[in-house]
Amino acid sequence: MQILRTPDNRFKDLPDYPFQPHYLTVKDRATDVDLRIHYIDEGDPAAQTVLMLHGEPSWSFLYRKMVAPFAQAGYRVVAPDLPGFGKSDKPSKRSDYSYARYVAWMQDWLQAMDLRNIILICQDWGGLIGLRLVAAEPDRFARVVTSNTMLPTGDHYPGEAFMQWQKYSQTVPVFAIGQVISKGVVTPLPDAVIAAYDAPFPDESYKEGARQFPALVPTTPDDPESQPNRDAWKVLMAFTKPWLCAFGDSDPITGAAAPVIQKLIPGCQGQPHTTLRGGGHFIQEDCGEELSRVVLAWLQGAR
Repeated sequence: MQILRTPDNRFKDLPDYPFQPHYLTVKDRATDVDLRIHYIDEGDPAAQTVLMLHGEPSWSFLYRKMVAPFAQAGYRVVAPDLPGFGKSDKPSKRSDYSYARYVAWMQDWLQAMDLRNIILICQDWGGLIGLRLVAAEPDRFARVVTSNTMLPTGDHYPGEAFMQWQKYSQTVPVFAIGQVISKGVVTPLPDAVIAAYDAPFPDESYKEGARQFPALVPTTPDDPESQPNRDAWKVLMAFTKPWLCAFGDSDPITGAAAPVIQKLIPGCQGQPHTTLRGGGHFIQEDCGEELSRVVLAWLQGAR
């Protein structure tokens, strides 16, 4: 497995992203190749951890509006870049990326970080991976917040919007990451923000993970990860710890997932689920401050 690493100078002068970089190296289980994973780590290191997992094709920059509110409220905030994204290493071939491999990479990272009593906030692929981590090690997690995400098994049609997105990602000659993000929000993005989403990808060769992600979503019952996701659902359907859904009202991809999650997961019962007005798929961009207020109010109500 060949590794690409984005030069540090690509990340100079990012708007509203003052965070010092942190790195942890895991070994790919199949090849024994080192994979360096970058993460934000802010707030009191002894405090309860809020783990923020991004999705496709963003990186931890997506959570920049949410880090300070949680750190100021007394939490430790950890937000990694998934391999293939952000400041993390990027395997160079499409075939290097699989759903199972992503789960393994991030489970090994989670264990090496030794995070416990976690409050998970996950969106998009952050949920597809993060919810598998919850199912694999439920004792590590104290609470879960799902926002514009789902754990698909391929047993139900994912919807025309997703199928169009999947086709686009596999066929467009130039995969313009920043423009993809800008089309998934309600609020227009400044040029500097669009450029920040493009920063991890100096050219098309760095985008193999971003290209591959949409193709890895289980859309048929016989997908390689359909059964592992069904098995994960069995664990999640017995998960009784508090679970909050905070979805956007303007996401055609995952909008229908919230009521399913609320119905199936016991921890959702009696929780103040909400739909954020003006929230597109990348809800952290449109409603990052409001999402922070909603989640913090939920957490503080339990204190």
